[in-house]
Amino acid sequence: MSEYQKIIDHLTANQYVWLVTGVAGFIGSNLLEALLKLNQKIVGLDNFATGYPHNMAQAISDAGLSSNTSLFHFIEGDICNLDVCNTACQEVNFVLHQAALGSVPRSIEDPIRTNQANIVGFLNMLVAARDANVKRFVYAASSSTYGDHPDLPKVEDTIGGPLSPYAVTKYVNELYAQVFARTYEIETVGLRYFNIFGKRQDPDGAYAAVIPKWISSVMKGDQVYINGDGKTSRDFCYIENAIQMNLLSALTENNDAINQVFNVALNDETNLNQLHAMIVESLNNKLSNLQKRIPIHRDFRKGDVKHSRADISKAQRLLHYAPTHRISSGMEKTIDFFLAKIEADREINA
Repeated sequence: MSEYQKIIDHLTANQYVWLVTGVAGFIGSNLLEALLKLNQKIVGLDNFATGYPHNMAQAISDAGLSSNTSLFHFIEGDICNLDVCNTACQEVNFVLHQAALGSVPRSIEDPIRTNQANIVGFLNMLVAARDANVKRFVYAASSSTYGDHPDLPKVEDTIGGPLSPYAVTKYVNELYAQVFARTYEIETVGLRYFNIFGKRQDPDGAYAAVIPKWISSVMKGDQVYINGDGKTSRDFCYIENAIQMNLLSALTENNDAINQVFNVALNDETNLNQLHAMIVESLNNKLSNLQKRIPIHRDFRKGDVKHSRADISKAQRLLHYAPTHRISSGMEKTIDFFLAKIEADREINA
């Protein structure tokens, strides 16, 4: 039996109280759904800066529960307000801190707002978790922390200089977590996400991630733009793998895994040209009237790294992480989600 299955079985038999910050966002709502399916109690916190109420509603529905389920309590509030964080942490066993202002371009355009949410908000959450005697604080770190270090694959203890304000904020999160672990003996685990994708990821807006944005554009027959020559590569990781890492991190009994940071990825590389071809091929197999357009290449985006691939051996060794989805299987599920959403919207508007 895998370590993850043992965790699932344990949660099936034992109920805890979890705080999921950023619960109305992409990763947060998927964590909400996963925990509800395991009959856990969840407190959700979000200010709807980037999340949506319909994400929470769909997560609850997909978990097979009614909208008024007693398992979920939502607090609308901002992590930049310490009182809100203190309230949210009361009687909580585990914190899964996902709330942040993501996006490298957003941070370049508005570094002050990014700093406020990602550093001040993070510190507020650490203080609140400490004061509430939370058992463990698992937080969303970022692969952007590797910065300009050229080595591949990326190994947790070797980082370079940050390339954006966003990268600075996520590295500061790790430093604060280390200091709180040493000074206050709070248990933390940081998860360096590498290009997580999957259902409920927002395809719209200036800061949309590449996979949902391109799926939506190809489906609509809109123009796709590729930053650079298309040889830029990423370690794209399906959401189910990120859920696994959050639950493993929260419940591990391996002391060597506590107060550590881990890559959340596949140790794989897919360049943007390959990614576009994969999306087009998958949609072409599912849609009879797909309008194909040749993507347009434009300037490389400021603050981005050229190549990113993660070494996941530390997570495998200390947490027994075993990814369940490669990019191809995750892509199929993601595209099926977007197609089903379009069909559902069509029926509602009919």
